[in-house]
Amino acid sequence: MTAQPSVLGQRLLLLGMILFMIGLLTGFVSGTFENPRMGLSAHLEGLMNGTFLAVLGLFWHRLALGAKASAVAFWMVVYGAYANWLGVLLGGIWGAGASMMPIAAKGLTGTPVQEGVVAFLLISISIAMVIGVAMIIWGLWRMEKQG
Repeated sequence: MTAQPSVLGQRLLLLGMILFMIGLLTGFVSGTFENPRMGLSAHLEGLMNGTFLAVLGLFWHRLALGAKASAVAFWMVVYGAYANWLGVLLGGIWGAGASMMPIAAKGLTGTPVQEGVVAFLLISISIAMVIGVAMIIWGLWRMEKQG
């Protein structure tokens, strides 16, 4: 993707508001999950990560990043935000996630495949978000340095 930063900023606003809406809708059904506590966590992840993406979209044009770096940072934070919501959502629906989120999972453990999916999503979002946010900080720092 070689879109201009303003285009990526607009996409972040849209994707952020979509995730925010998904978080709101998750709140309606979270009490029906195998683990309602993790359902509440999925609701909050959708709201918080949606807000994060939307706010990021508002200042994306201020980042001093090249086209490739901008695209990498964009996809890291978008993947991280959506995968975070999805991993917690699946853990709540399946009653899984004890290996990764023992407090929220309340000791509930899913099948090995379910636990593996939740673990993969949560570990990969950690890596993606650290990379993406570090790149964003770098882009802001470079912009600050340029004047």
